Amino acid sequence: MSQRVTEYWVEPQECCDPAWEAAYTRFETAAEETEKFLRRLRGFGVEAWAREAQVVEIFCGRGSGLAAWRQLGFSNLEGVDLSENLLNACGGEARLYLGDCRALKFPDASRDIICVQGGLHHLALLPDDLRRTVAEVRRVLRPGGRFVVVEPWSTPFLTAVHAACRLRWLRGASAKLDALGCMIEHERETYFRWLSHSTDIWTELTRGFDTESKRVAWGKLSWVGRKPVA
Repeated sequence: MSQRVTEYWVEPQECCDPAWEAAYTRFETAAEETEKFLRRLRGFGVEAWAREAQVVEIFCGRGSGLAAWRQLGFSNLEGVDLSENLLNACGGEARLYLGDCRALKFPDASRDIICVQGGLHHLALLPDDLRRTVAEVRRVLRPGGRFVVVEPWSTPFLTAVHAACRLRWLRGASAKLDALGCMIEHERETYFRWLSHSTDIWTELTRGFDTESKRVAWGKLSWVGRKPVA
């Protein structure tokens, strides 16, 4: 595995459950994940955004989100994650930081877009960790900058998915469903805490941001907030 980390903001550590990481890589290939992220970003209308924007993906994992931004013509890309293994699996051109999203090392008002796709629900403490993360995002974004968020959200569809994951025979018939069920099992505490605190989470996410777009569907919250210009 090639060394991809640009800077170490924290010491390398065993931060991720190996069983969860293994299930994550089984759930979909990097190419499949990139295609999913492309659809999401196009849904936000990012093709109309300035291509010279400086984009940061927090909880960037193996870099599929960064690959999606790159395919859409964005080249000033940076990723932050606590998993050295996942960062080292990133391909393409991007600056990668082994770091904690609650303590970003970027200067104030220095980036245009900060994006997270499925990472905030891993935070251990709610609302404290989320409040710290959102405060860091707000600090780092320039006035008018965008905070792009896609996270699990409690919906009837997601409830049905959870029910399917509890059926062993169905998981045995679907490798994808089994991988998803394994991921949920290994992040159960933070995942279900996140889903049960939607009101508090929405309050923290939108603290200091103006909502540009919001959609809740298929068990996901898709939201873009803008940092006020003044």
